[in-house]
Amino acid sequence: MLDPKFVREHEQEVRKALQDCASKADLSLYLDLDRRRRDLTLSVDKRKARLNQASEEIARLKKQGQDVSPLLPKLQELSAEIKQMDEEIASVEKDFRGVALTFCNLPHESVPVGGEDANREISKWGEPRSMGFKPKAHDDLGLALGILDLDRAAKVSGARFYSLFGAGALLERALISFMIDRHTAAGYTEVLAPHLVTYASMETSGQFPKFLDQAFAVEKDGLYLIPTAEVPVTNLHRDEVLPPGSLPKKYVAYSPCYRREAGSYGKDTKGLIRLHQFNKVELFQFVEPEKSMDALEALTADAEGVLQALGLPYRKVVLATGDKSFGSVKTYDLEVWLPSQGKYREISSCSNCTNFQSRRGAIRFKRDARSKPELVHTLNGSGLAVGRTWLAIMENYQQEDGSVTVPEVLRPYMGGLGTIKK
Repeated sequence: MLDPKFVREHEQEVRKALQDCASKADLSLYLDLDRRRRDLTLSVDKRKARLNQASEEIARLKKQGQDVSPLLPKLQELSAEIKQMDEEIASVEKDFRGVALTFCNLPHESVPVGGEDANREISKWGEPRSMGFKPKAHDDLGLALGILDLDRAAKVSGARFYSLFGAGALLERALISFMIDRHTAAGYTEVLAPHLVTYASMETSGQFPKFLDQAFAVEKDGLYLIPTAEVPVTNLHRDEVLPPGSLPKKYVAYSPCYRREAGSYGKDTKGLIRLHQFNKVELFQFVEPEKSMDALEALTADAEGVLQALGLPYRKVVLATGDKSFGSVKTYDLEVWLPSQGKYREISSCSNCTNFQSRRGAIRFKRDARSKPELVHTLNGSGLAVGRTWLAIMENYQQEDGSVTVPEVLRPYMGGLGTIKK
């Protein structure tokens, strides 16, 4: 959520930023509801002050033995007005919050303006391998090796699911362990968080209400399957004031992720690019506000380090205002090279959400024992999407005979296996 005071004082700046983000949020309604709730609050506060004065006066007169009955009707009338106004304020506050939740975070000044075509490449790492033969797609390789089965997964769960067998399953598990070990060695604390969360948790993280239609719901229990470990990790410190000296907090969490992927049908239906369920290792940080932009660079570098250790060519892209994530001020995408497609595809998004999530979840910190609590800044990033890393290894390390070489750093996690063969 945005700071209402900032929105009031920078209306034109906010309006321009929303336009740049292609947001449909109603700023005029937001400002109208904000004005109404502040006016009502001021009016009711004045009445409450009068009520307190009148009550004190009645108590004084009673103590003196005077008759206070002529004053009581006015007191009761004032109490009734306050009760009615409190109910009206609650209603307006609810409407205001509902509108406020539709506002995306405003882009940082360094973010290019425009849609997806305005995304800007920042850097590249590694050279795509010259294979000397026509590279196969990851799913064709996996099916031929007998380590991937899409048909049986579809029989069990429907389209956009997959099953891995033997060395394929081992490779996925090895990637998860390798990523977690690498990030914990870099100072992240491992978290194993719940996969089912409440509506409030989805709202705090910025998933709801915008992405409600993309969530898998357990309706009987009012819970939702997480689309990313970012959701439960964001909420670990909801409604808390973090003590002095406790920041930064850096977490790494593995989890399955569940997404309906609404609006994407007909796109990437082949293979493992876009699925309803996939594994991911998530990086998350709670930091002091003045350090969050530097933290974004460091977190992104942590995700890049995994790709570099695996020897996978990739590029780093800063997303434009109309393509960045809903809750972020700035997002970097890391895109890995896929030989079968002859192009780079997203494997990680790293975002600085500043106080967008912490304002929703009342996540604050104190700089010292005497200071007032402040909203923390939150950052998140895939470190990495495991399934897409799996397929990138299959494609980039494939051999002409259909076998796949296992990257050196993963072999200790795979019992020394150096090549995946049929």
